[in-house]
Amino acid sequence: MRLHHVQVACPPGGEDAVRAFYADTLGLVEVDKPEPLRGRGGAWFRAHDATGEVVAELHVGVEDPFVPARKAHPAFVVDDEAALDRVVSRLRDAGHDAVDTERFTFPGYVRVHTVDPHGNRVELLAPSG
Repeated sequence: MRLHHVQVACPPGGEDAVRAFYADTLGLVEVDKPEPLRGRGGAWFRAHDATGEVVAELHVGVEDPFVPARKAHPAFVVDDEAALDRVVSRLRDAGHDAVDTERFTFPGYVRVHTVDPHGNRVELLAPSG
């Protein structure tokens, strides 16, 4: 068994904000949703490794009424601490908080937390050492 994707939600009409956050700021690639699912709204994103293999997939669905996920969250792993710091810089440059109060609390990783434009928690990790 392996993980195929994680889904978070956004409010109706919130797709442009998630595109700016997940694609433009975090660097995920938006992919087309399958035709039968397009009418539901939302957006899908992927990350690929150097060989082009999909290594992470996030689906953002539309939920009404919308409630952000403040505890449940996707956690994306970047290559190293320098890459993590670059993502943190992009987040802050785009006006998003990047909280690093728990940076050294997960053995084997350094990490930061942020929230997407709709308040969903997102974790970013890099192997430590």
